[in-house]
Amino acid sequence: MLEGLETSSLPEREKALLRFAGKVNCASPAIGPADIEPLRELGWSDEAVYDAITVCALFNFYNRWIDATGVHPMSDEAHRAGAKRMAPGYIRTSV
Repeated sequence: MLEGLETSSLPEREKALLRFAGKVNCASPAIGPADIEPLRELGWSDEAVYDAITVCALFNFYNRWIDATGVHPMSDEAHRAGAKRMAPGYIRTSV
């Protein structure tokens, strides 16, 4: 994956969603039903497409906010501490 989406071993289904996320990032005004239908045909639900759009939009927002406000990069020590916290992964609990 690090060498390129198209040459990666990801399934076509996931590549299609990542291509779509790229369009959300670079050309969102041009997105229309013709961009969504192929994702549905590959088994992505409208909710999953909505989630992909939302994640992409939030990362764009946060990156621009961090850049513009001058938030300082994390230290190596902070990165190591974050890696330890994230090692078990995300856990959902029922409410």
